[in-house]
Amino acid sequence: GSAPSSPCRKRRLGDGGALEGSRRCELCGAAGRLRCGRCRLTYYCDVDHQKADWVSIHERICQLLIPIRTSLPFLLSEKERKHGSEQLVKRQKYIIDLAYSTAQEFVLDGKHQEAIPAALHALRFSTDVYGSTSVRLVPAYLLLAEASTGVGRLPEASKYLSQAQWIVLRTPDCSVAVQYKLHRSLGLFCAAEGNFEQALYHLANDIYLASSTFGLKSIEASGGYFHMANVFFRQNKMDVANSLYAEVTDIWHAFLVKSVQAQEQILASRPEMSPFTEDKEVSEDCMTEAQQAEAIRVLNAVLDVRERAPKKQPGETARVLHALAMLYYLILDLPKAREVGMKAFDLVKQLPQQESLGAIGHLLKLINSKPSRTK
Repeated sequence: GSAPSSPCRKRRLGDGGALEGSRRCELCGAAGRLRCGRCRLTYYCDVDHQKADWVSIHERICQLLIPIRTSLPFLLSEKERKHGSEQLVKRQKYIIDLAYSTAQEFVLDGKHQEAIPAALHALRFSTDVYGSTSVRLVPAYLLLAEASTGVGRLPEASKYLSQAQWIVLRTPDCSVAVQYKLHRSLGLFCAAEGNFEQALYHLANDIYLASSTFGLKSIEASGGYFHMANVFFRQNKMDVANSLYAEVTDIWHAFLVKSVQAQEQILASRPEMSPFTEDKEVSEDCMTEAQQAEAIRVLNAVLDVRERAPKKQPGETARVLHALAMLYYLILDLPKAREVGMKAFDLVKQLPQQESLGAIGHLLKLINSKPSRTK
């Protein structure tokens, strides 16, 4: 066959004909015809797969793969070999964490296509380190299922979920955290298929497991309520959907109130520090990046539902806006915090009960007292 005419920038064709046939594409396992020109250790069947891997994860792990994929010389002592294999596992674990968190960020941003190569690497390295039946593979399988569902590849998603389910069933002491996430993934998959009854069954299990371990009002349980609300919304059962959306809003609202108070206390105890040095540190004490991304996605989705509803519920809308204002304040997006905070303030002023007016006013003062930083 004819070779591709223009190899990608920063990458080049594999040099030896015999070599190519024995190398496999990093993404699909087909015969590799192209090779990364930087690490010279990864192969691809075509330019599309090379670009997809580069955008998703390869750019970040290209150089990290060199020590992992270069075999140790044979003439080593037992001690050196042991040290070498310990170093190898450390490096592999580092790549697992990096690939998983990168894929998770893409999924939370709705970039499902970009998430897939990174999640595949997380799965592959987890298999190398822990073996193919380890419960530690489940998070990568669930992420692959969610990303595949997001791009409409339901048969692939189903395959990944079956693998995760099989591992969980054969792991007697499997943690609740893994079990509730499996049910959530199964629920989302069934909802994507349009099988709402089955989706609600899995989401009910998700909520039961998460709330029995972390509490009924926990952030962990709120995800199940949110996805269940979406299913009822799609079934046009608006009463149930609305009460579940209100529950989700309340959980995040309470969590964010505590986070803002914690930040205020830290700032009050360290007045000598400049506002720029501590902010990053303080806000990260309160929320993980994954929680920030989840809160942004969930609260904006609930706000969208509230604002489009034919029957307006200004109290509920104001509560979501107040939660979002706290969230944007904590992640230092002050212009947005000010904008939604003012919207919440104006809405509450029109309500018969105005008890949250003081809290929103106080938040707006905090927002305005911070120096705005240009990104």
